[in-house]
Amino acid sequence: MKPGQLALDLVLEPDYRAEAFAVSEANAAALALVNRWPRWRQGHLLLVGPAGSGKTHLSHMWTARTRATRLDPASLSNGLKTVGRGAAVLVEDCDRDVDEDALFHLLNRAAGDAGVTVLMTAGKAPAEWPVRLPDLASRLIATETAVLHEPDDALLRQVMEKLFRDKRTPLSPGVLEYLLDRMERSVDYARRLTAWLDREALARKGPVTRTLAREALSVLSS
Repeated sequence: MKPGQLALDLVLEPDYRAEAFAVSEANAAALALVNRWPRWRQGHLLLVGPAGSGKTHLSHMWTARTRATRLDPASLSNGLKTVGRGAAVLVEDCDRDVDEDALFHLLNRAAGDAGVTVLMTAGKAPAEWPVRLPDLASRLIATETAVLHEPDDALLRQVMEKLFRDKRTPLSPGVLEYLLDRMERSVDYARRLTAWLDREALARKGPVTRTLAREALSVLSS
């Protein structure tokens, strides 16, 4: 394969262990709220943050700890049949195509005496969701919310290190510092940048060098 061509993607599982979660001021408060389970107000918690901010990692950590059942938001009514007393439930991407009646019923169960706890995730705050049911809208706005912010410098460094580690991407000395000084300050950009560098390093059969890093920044800014 010639340099510049896309290399075949390696199928590597990301590390969602609790000890691999990078903590900074951008996510420490959200982590503390998730870890406060099962002592959530009304038995449920909403985890809000932009793409790549850590929602998936945190929800995996919580699921591993609680042995929670993952339910699809669009077919939530079917999943409710499997939720028994004391169950922990994860519903991701609740701000997209969610079964509103079923979600309202699930939150009522969590607020009742069935011992059910629910972790929801979303990219936006409930006030920005296109909710049809007034009762659900009111319940969501009053829901205890853990917010994940865009990364600060400390978190961005940890995120970049984790992404390269997950992909087993070799780096030349000083490359990470070079990237951090020049890259866009967002986790989404960090994900695209590391994916591009991983593919190109694989295609060129070598580590990520400063020259390759400079090329990546140029390509992604065009």
